[in-house]
Amino acid sequence: MSDGELKKLLKDTEKRMQQAVQVLREEFSHVKTGRASPALIENLEIDYYGSSTELKQIASISTPDARTLLIQPWDKNALQAIEKAIWKSDLGFNPVIDSAVIRISVPPLTEERRKEIAKTVKKLAEEAKVAIRNIRREANEEIKKMEKESLISEDESKRNLGEVQKLTDDFINQIEGLWEKKEKEIMSV
Repeated sequence: MSDGELKKLLKDTEKRMQQAVQVLREEFSHVKTGRASPALIENLEIDYYGSSTELKQIASISTPDARTLLIQPWDKNALQAIEKAIWKSDLGFNPVIDSAVIRISVPPLTEERRKEIAKTVKKLAEEAKVAIRNIRREANEEIKKMEKESLISEDESKRNLGEVQKLTDDFINQIEGLWEKKEKEIMSV
């Protein structure tokens, strides 16, 4: 067994763990916190000339302040379609067409709603941790299989199992940090 194959396994394990954290970051960016963020609406599907298109592909979305979203379509004919899609979505926003742009005031969240969102965020973080642990388990099984087949020594196996555990701990800590930051953002008024 070459040392290169073990390094490749560890690199692959690290890459997969990074992807799990990146997915969590992406999911967190779409969670409403009472603050305006383009991520809240950028993936909204718009019926644009008969085809379903994401909002971010037909308009620029900005946040002039913490409570306002500003949508500026590149084609002014898309204004009505964008407004209609926002009304139909379950986001609870009230879009207002203001000449060539759409303004959305993001309402502040109630305490009860903040707690619900915080629970959802915690659940997403827990799911990411489970994904990290599953990746760890798969890597550990591969290392133990190599040891059992005498492709690596017991010492190499223990050292690499330790490396996998170190990666796992690092990524779990990253998830904890992301979760704590997001929860603080949600609960702050």
